[in-house]
Amino acid sequence: MSAKAKNAAIKSRPDFPVAQARRYLEPGPIVLVSSHHEGRDNIMTMGWHMVMEFTPSLVGCVIAPSSHSHRAIRESGECVINIPTVALVDKVVGIGNTSGADIDKFEHFKLTPEPSRVVRAPRIAESHASLECRVHDASLAERYGFFILEVVRACAAKAPQNPETLHYQGDGRFMVAGKVISRKGMFQPHML
Repeated sequence: MSAKAKNAAIKSRPDFPVAQARRYLEPGPIVLVSSHHEGRDNIMTMGWHMVMEFTPSLVGCVIAPSSHSHRAIRESGECVINIPTVALVDKVVGIGNTSGADIDKFEHFKLTPEPSRVVRAPRIAESHASLECRVHDASLAERYGFFILEVVRACAAKAPQNPETLHYQGDGRFMVAGKVISRKGMFQPHML
């Protein structure tokens, strides 16, 4: 590559603040995490999570020690990861901007708690899918807010097959997923 072409490439991709790197790295959809502790249900909005293992099904996530949900999940040892669609975007933002210490989020945001089958934390009926979880490892929870959850039961709506999920980019901006591109014939699982 010539020096002129290299300079043009650098100029076409200007720097941006490193604190905004998450705009390109957010790992998955925004989720609503429901919990049950001391007789109360709660919901929090979460964007920092990742699949860590397939069997058992382990999910790593960050729940800030300062949040109301942190204590509830740590002490109860369970929660439900609910996957909302774009239809719930305003509720997702509202839930993320309020504390369960102050309000009943199910009531305030008019969401329907439904019984889970394996854990005491409720599922959110309006979400597309729900993953009932137990805390697998909380050794980094106090220091970093990092929990490893084991999915012990999962359920999802039959339609739509490819839901429009929300992916947070920071600064109040979301990307909407839902379009699927298949390369099934090219996929080689041993390459993962």
